[in-house]
Amino acid sequence: MNHSAHRIPSAWRRRAASVVLSCTRLAAGIFTAAALALPAQAAPPEPVRIALVEAFSGSFANAGDAVFRNFVWAVERVNERGGVQLPGGARPLELVRYDSKGTSEEALAMLRSALDRRIGFVLQGNSSATAAALIDALDKHNQREPGRRAIFLNYSAVDPSLTNERCSFWHFRFDAHADMRLDALTDVLQGDKSIKKIYLIGQDYSFGQHVVKKAREMISAKRPDIEFVGDELHPVGRVKDFLPYAQKIRASGAQAVLTGNWGNDLTLLVKAAGEAGVNAKFYTFYGNALGVPATVGDAGVGRLLAVAEWHPNVGGAASDAFYASFRERFPEPRDDYVHARMQVMVEMLVAAIERAKTDDPTAVARALEGMTYDGRTLGGFHGGTMRAAGHQFLQPLVVSVMDRVGAPGTRFDTEGSGYGFRTVRRVEPGQPAHACSMKRPG
Repeated sequence: MNHSAHRIPSAWRRRAASVVLSCTRLAAGIFTAAALALPAQAAPPEPVRIALVEAFSGSFANAGDAVFRNFVWAVERVNERGGVQLPGGARPLELVRYDSKGTSEEALAMLRSALDRRIGFVLQGNSSATAAALIDALDKHNQREPGRRAIFLNYSAVDPSLTNERCSFWHFRFDAHADMRLDALTDVLQGDKSIKKIYLIGQDYSFGQHVVKKAREMISAKRPDIEFVGDELHPVGRVKDFLPYAQKIRASGAQAVLTGNWGNDLTLLVKAAGEAGVNAKFYTFYGNALGVPATVGDAGVGRLLAVAEWHPNVGGAASDAFYASFRERFPEPRDDYVHARMQVMVEMLVAAIERAKTDDPTAVARALEGMTYDGRTLGGFHGGTMRAAGHQFLQPLVVSVMDRVGAPGTRFDTEGSGYGFRTVRRVEPGQPAHACSMKRPG
């Protein structure tokens, strides 16, 4: 069982190690100064703990580690400006990570470990199936033990049902759900008249099944002339050789492939497509990171599309400064994975705690409902609103396409690959329909 706090050094640790951020004694300057001014017997301020439950081993460990770096950075930035401001004094954030090993069963065990430590804020995202299990478990726990409640902050699990028919007062999603992402992708696809045949492929679980089904519906409505030449699901995280799938895609004559695949399931699919000589555009949710651009190489220029809330080449001084700061913190090319929504999530959690004037999860959940974040603590380049109905975060989306670094609109590359992404279309946040009947605590 892995539930150690992060071990990555920050400015806090460089100044002193006397105030505890986590079990590895990562600290920040302002709390160090305060500790030095206190009598020797005074204890450092109790941290506000947040638990990250994610796969740090197994097939999707690379995705878990990439997420971890985002939250390390988010926690460090909060602590370096003074931590969480509460009536009893400022308190640092502490990030504690729990290894789910890529299974829902282990994630539930890690959730119980976090709850046993009375951690009130749980983070997870890489798997909608796991997210659904955590929501169900937290609903039952919070009803059974109102004195030890916790809330679930979701940064990537995008099955629409999680904020619709399976919505929960204790769950907040900070990523656009699958239908919102698909709507943006298929709007771009709609305008590409060169595409006459499309192949749908996805992971065989709730999210992947939904993406394939909904993509067919949206494309049929927007481009009834497009022929579906493939509609396929594959096991999650268990396929090591996607060449047979790629060969079927090539044989189908598809001019486009649409997939919700993520992690190694996407990287290996794209790699196999290149080896098989697939000459098609890839419309993806996550094709702009985790080795995909380097894997596809020149074949992805003008052909590999992705959709996200932000990417490094959106432009503007604030966005550039944000990205430069992350790269300074994590200079290794392989660590180049940053998402604005994960930073926004931590910033909004801190704002909700400060608004509630307590770290009590119920009060914090109420403060998060309907909260608008203007992006000020990130420099003002990205924000949005947490809709009270269903707890879905509404934010802009950007569809981008891969290009060589240095091409117009592509100042920054991805993971040192020499390839980056330029904006094709920006979609402002709307008010998507929802079906949520939420039971709120009394």
